[in-house]
Parts: sequence; structure tokens; C-alpha cells
Amino acid sequence: MRTEAAVLWERGKEWSVEMIELADPLQGEVRVRIEATGLCHSDAALTIGTLPSALPIVGGHEGAGVVEEIGPGVTRVRPGDHVVFSSVPSCGICPSCASGHQNQCDRLGIMGSGRQLADQTARHTARGHDLALMCLLGTFARHSVISEAQCVRVDQGIPLDRACLVSCAVITGWGAVVHASGIRPGDDVIVVGVGGVGMNAVQAARFAGARRIFAVDPVAAKRELALKCGATHVADGLDSAHGLVKAETGGRMAARVVVTMDVARGDALQPILRLTGKLGRIVLCSLAAAGPQPLTLNLFDLTMREKQIVGSLSGSANPNEEIPRLLGLYQDGYLDLDTQVSQTYRLEDINAGFRDLKGGRNLRGVVLCQS
Repeated sequence: MRTEAAVLWERGKEWSVEMIELADPLQGEVRVRIEATGLCHSDAALTIGTLPSALPIVGGHEGAGVVEEIGPGVTRVRPGDHVVFSSVPSCGICPSCASGHQNQCDRLGIMGSGRQLADQTARHTARGHDLALMCLLGTFARHSVISEAQCVRVDQGIPLDRACLVSCAVITGWGAVVHASGIRPGDDVIVVGVGGVGMNAVQAARFAGARRIFAVDPVAAKRELALKCGATHVADGLDSAHGLVKAETGGRMAARVVVTMDVARGDALQPILRLTGKLGRIVLCSLAAAGPQPLTLNLFDLTMREKQIVGSLSGSANPNEEIPRLLGLYQDGYLDLDTQVSQTYRLEDINAGFRDLKGGRNLRGVVLCQS
């Protein structure tokens, strides 16, 4: 079939919204009508090359839609099901999945190729070229063919323009707190960067019983929204946060620091380490440019005060369990998704959406793919 998608042909260029050819789903694959997809800094990183990938590529990885057709052997979903996509595959049978670490599925190694999970070939073509898919999904499109391993069936009563956020931003920020940080009720928590991911870390910290929640962001509107989402204190940068946290905690600093800034930077890690208290843990879930990052750390402080630095991908969560759980919390009023959607766009306006994201005007922009 023919459908429309946003394709990146060259680094440094904008997305080209054009018609593409979409093949039928094969073994273990499904064709989905994509209803909504979020605009994420990870997709923006494709355009400048800090996130390596094959080109040309259909962007987008934070999406939700309706299953239209299934290929042979598909058992997880059927036509008509509403699904949220997992930005990482979980095959369910590799050693990582079998040991409860589905977010670290051993199939992650092929994601850079952008080709189909099952056989490393393409189902999407345009201008005579095979197209790669961001996170093997390619949600900047009206339709896509993907593996059932990245489809999570959800309640049909949940609006898909809200459910799509749980695919990446929500599960990443929420899980960084509740799964990766080791938070305990009464802990003091700092969230560095309160965009689409960080705002959910703030909500998770509140839900988990944090005593004080410090939200750090240079954008005033985001700091204001963070207070509404559960932050108790805000600061406009790491330097100002240090004095605030020191005063409020009596010098003990924070037990948990969750780093959710748009792009991880080596020069920010030492100031973040200073914000962390004895036996504290820093959780890094921001993506950095691929390759080594120069940084300077006070290793004496790290050792003597037994601080920890850990990474967290996709909230260190099992997407098949966590996505329905988070949407249940949304339905029951414990998780606010509605205020996170700053603006909606049509697929043909996707470049305007990314300009708004870069300019800090969006917490989360959502593309309504069928409008």
C-alpha cells in the first residue's frame, strides 16, 4: 500500500513528508494505522547526527495506533486492537528478557540498522530506496509495519493522543525514579531537566513518597508546571540549585538525582555529583552523543561518600507490564498526561513542531497522524 511519512534523507536537513510504499507484514509483524506520535529530542538528534542511524530513515518512536493487519504467527495482538509502541523491542525469550530485563532485550543491537526485527530487511521504500525506521518503528507516518514484539495492547477507552506519550517519555522518566533510583519514602529528589521526560520523573517522585522534590530547568514555564506536577522547589540551573538544596536539606543534599536534560553533557556531571548526598544515587537517562564524553569527576568524593552513578534505558522497565500500568494510573487520576501535551500538529507540519521543541516552547508536541 501507499502511505505518507516524514523521511530524513540527509543530516542537517528537515524532514521530508512524502508518499512511501509499504509492504505487507510478514512473519511476526503487524501493520498499524498510527494515530498519534510524540516529538522527542532523540528524533531531533537524528537530524544532526549525534544519534547514529542508517539513512534514509522514517523518524518517530513514541507512538500509538490501531492494528489493521497481522502477519503469520502473530499472537500478541489482532486487528482492531489499540496499541502503544515500545521504543525498545522485547522478544521475551533472550537471556535478558528471560531474566526480567526486557528493556535490555538482546535484539537491541540491531536498532541502529533500522531494518525489520525478524530478518533485517525493509518493508518501507521511497524513491527507489529502502527506508530505515527510528527504533524499528517509524511513527512519523500514517501507517507502519513493525514487529509484534514492540506492540503493547491497551484499553480502547484511552485517548491515543495521550497514550502515545507512555511509549517513551513517560515510561523513561517514571521508571528512572521508581525502578532505577532506589527511592524510599521521605527521600529528597532532584530532577535535572523537566521537559517531557523530567515532568514524569517529578510525578513519580511525588507518587513514591519523596519529601522534597527539586526541579531544575532554565525555562520558567517548565518550572511552573513542575510545581503543579508535584515539585516542592525549583531552580533555574545547577549552580542556583546547589545553594537551594544545601539550605533546604541542612547540607545533606539529595538522596536521588535523576538526570533528564535534553542531551547529556559530560561537563554537567560534576555539578550534579555535588548535589548528591552520602550514599546517594544519580540516575542518567538522558542520551548523549554516541562515543566517549570528556568529563572531570571528583573521584575522592565519589568513593568517600559512596555515591553511585547508574544509567537507565526506557525506565529500566518491562514495557509489556509498565505501559498498561501507567495508563491505569492515568485513568484513575494519579498520573497527569493531559497537561503535558503543549501543542498538536499535522504530519505535514512536523518541522514546525521540531522548531518549537528546540525553542523550548513545547513540553511535548504531539503529531496527529490521521488529521
